[in-house]
Amino acid sequence: MFQAFQLVPHLTVVENVELPLAYRGLFPADRRRRAVQALERVGLVERLTHLPDELSGGEQQRTAIARAIAAEPDLLLADEPTGNLDDAATQAVLGLFREIHAAGATVVVVTHNPRVAATAAQRYEMCEGSLRPGRPPQLAPGAGP
Repeated sequence: MFQAFQLVPHLTVVENVELPLAYRGLFPADRRRRAVQALERVGLVERLTHLPDELSGGEQQRTAIARAIAAEPDLLLADEPTGNLDDAATQAVLGLFREIHAAGATVVVVTHNPRVAATAAQRYEMCEGSLRPGRPPQLAPGAGP
């Protein structure tokens, strides 16, 4: 999942989510079903026929998330997946990632947000080109993502 969304401007929201499924050889009805289900999971089912430029930044980000989860991947790589989301949408996306992880997938989230990092079971830090186990973030009491 790209930080910059990489949505195709002339495709609708549902078509953007379906596109990678077409490359996987899924039948059109299966692609549409998976795309709609993924968009429901991110709260965008009412925006199926909108074009990317008709969406807010947060809606574009959730469309990119829907595109990634529609494929039901074993590994989900998410680069700043909550960067354009409000607190409620961030909580919803992190909850969705927990569900995906509980179902057996590996979810890797790259973030600069210590509140988002605090929700991870395992944390790593990139420091001077090296990856090392991360320290638990120090958050103020009651602070959440």
